[in-house]
Amino acid sequence: MDAREALSSGLQSLRSHRLRAFLTMLGMIFGVGAVIAMLSIGAGAEKQALALIDALGVRNVMVQVKEPTRDAELQELRKTSVGLTERDARAIADAVPGVARVAQKAVVDTYKVLGDAGRAKPRVLGVSPGYGEMMHLSLAEGRFLDQDDLLTFAQVCVIGQAVRKDLFGYGPAIGRTLKINERWLTVVGVLAPARGAGREVQGVRLASTGNDVYIPVTAAQRKFQTTPMKSPLDELIVEIKPGESPQQAAAMIDALMQRLHGGASDYALVVPEALLEQSRRTQRLFDIVMGCIAGISLLVGGIGIMNIMLATVLERTREIGVRRALGATRKDVRTQFMIEAFTISAAGGAVGILMGVTIAKGVAFYAGWDTVVTFASIFLATAVSVGVGLVSGMYPAARAAQLDPIEALRYE
Repeated sequence: MDAREALSSGLQSLRSHRLRAFLTMLGMIFGVGAVIAMLSIGAGAEKQALALIDALGVRNVMVQVKEPTRDAELQELRKTSVGLTERDARAIADAVPGVARVAQKAVVDTYKVLGDAGRAKPRVLGVSPGYGEMMHLSLAEGRFLDQDDLLTFAQVCVIGQAVRKDLFGYGPAIGRTLKINERWLTVVGVLAPARGAGREVQGVRLASTGNDVYIPVTAAQRKFQTTPMKSPLDELIVEIKPGESPQQAAAMIDALMQRLHGGASDYALVVPEALLEQSRRTQRLFDIVMGCIAGISLLVGGIGIMNIMLATVLERTREIGVRRALGATRKDVRTQFMIEAFTISAAGGAVGILMGVTIAKGVAFYAGWDTVVTFASIFLATAVSVGVGLVSGMYPAARAAQLDPIEALRYE
């Protein structure tokens, strides 16, 4: 019997016992579907994390202000440290090896923001010129803030898409003016929508830029009132040169800040590269756990195939005896039952692939969670299902091949 004939016989056996074959394939279907769905969800989560960390800047180190909320604690803290300042930025740029540049950010306290078409409640940020490039901010129109704006305390701004809509409707924004508190500023740029806005990775949330207004940090400090005892700056973004380790630079920045701030813990360091490594470790753990769960389903499916093949050998004992009497070799019998086991597992794997892809697409559609169905996940699930089927069919096939033809013919 050749492979084609054995395959035809296997399919005929499946058609003769449709319900039994379907129940046997269920374990394989769920196992393969779970493998593909879990790997797709995991790949989507990794892609999302990478996009968020890339938006933060893999080669950046963030120094963020950390102030107590209670006035008494803040007063006590100010006896030791005045908070983040331009002096910190200069010291980091001069003293820490491998630093390419340092950008500053200060949050401006606002009580009104007006434009021609209405009012808005944006987040107003004073930043230095390099901030846009370091945080990968893309422009839809105009330009970002430059060094001349910084040196002249220019009353210019770059706005997000939501601010543009609220203040100017759907008309042009470049060259128009808006009022922040009691200051008038000219719009010189409009930001494009940010990737991954509003999402979170390892506890760090990527804020949307659509409701942001960026002004020169010098104008923010000189022309807008600040809360008493508030830190002059809210964040420093330190860009590390290629070839240098951001984590090593972060350790040196921490030691320098401790000296500059008299040991006060009024700042926190965020290292996107470290977040990336932590995210990958978490993702690997997720893949292992989900793979084990899916593997159990495949194991159960394999046991089901072995069980049903043993039952098939028993009920077809007389048929095996007839085939042996007509000249079939033990290899022919073994091949027939191996192909039947393969057929069951392959059919279950094919349905499982469809199930896994459907689950992944359903999660993406209804939950809004990115999923990535990769060829590797389909190949892995298919290979495992076929492998489980072949392994599960070995013992029943060997048992069928070992049957004595005379005893098989006598079997009732």
